[in-house]
Amino acid sequence: MSMLLLLLSVVLLVAGGCACVVWAARGGPPWTRAVARTTLAAGELVRAAGRSGGNRGRSGDSGD
Repeated sequence: MSMLLLLLSVVLLVAGGCACVVWAARGGPPWTRAVARTTLAAGELVRAAGRSGGNRGRSGDSGD
């Protein structure tokens, strides 16, 4: 049950962050801009972590 609650909390945070990015782009209040900056920075960190860890041990071709 606690794993489901954790997953739903993460989904809610991501959805809220995305909503703040859209709202800030349309000229929302200052707090939405702060949340949008945080959301975009977190997205960049996740993207960078995926790039650096995903290519280890691969030679580029899958043939023998």
